[in-house]
Amino acid sequence: VKTDETDGYAAVQLGYGVRKRVNSPQKGHMKGLGQFRCLREFRVDDIGEWEVGKKVGCEIFEEDDLVDVAGASKGRGFAGVMKRHGFHGGPRTHGQSDRARAAGSIGAGTDPGRVVKGKKMAGHMGTGQVTVKNLRVIKSDRSRNVLMVQGAVPGNEDVVLQVRLSKHGRAR
Repeated sequence: VKTDETDGYAAVQLGYGVRKRVNSPQKGHMKGLGQFRCLREFRVDDIGEWEVGKKVGCEIFEEDDLVDVAGASKGRGFAGVMKRHGFHGGPRTHGQSDRARAAGSIGAGTDPGRVVKGKKMAGHMGTGQVTVKNLRVIKSDRSRNVLMVQGAVPGNEDVVLQVRLSKHGRAR
């Protein structure tokens, strides 16, 4: 628990999962609470209702609430420009033998004599932070601590998701 007096802002840190090996600073930070696989900090308005060691489940969400779900997207490895940026590629004919999935030109010539920063090229794709906004909560099963939302959420099955009440919009 972080307070305005000690840290300059009000927030809580929530831990999830069990981790086998934790380094010494993390052991001290989570003393008496356990060793968590994932630790996230959330800003809160009223710090009074929070205390160290409090368990938080899906009971804070109700049916028809709108939530934002954040997590790491699925990793795609090293991807070409067609997959990564949606380039159309070059012609298959007219004397081209290997340009079908190529990016084409990447710069102007002698002036500027360099590739402009931010040029869309092939490279690593996925495993980035993605937030899907305004998903409707269909059901909140308190007995199994499961939250069901309508729509797609980012990542693979084992990705830790961050769910928070949406700031935008109302339930449809």
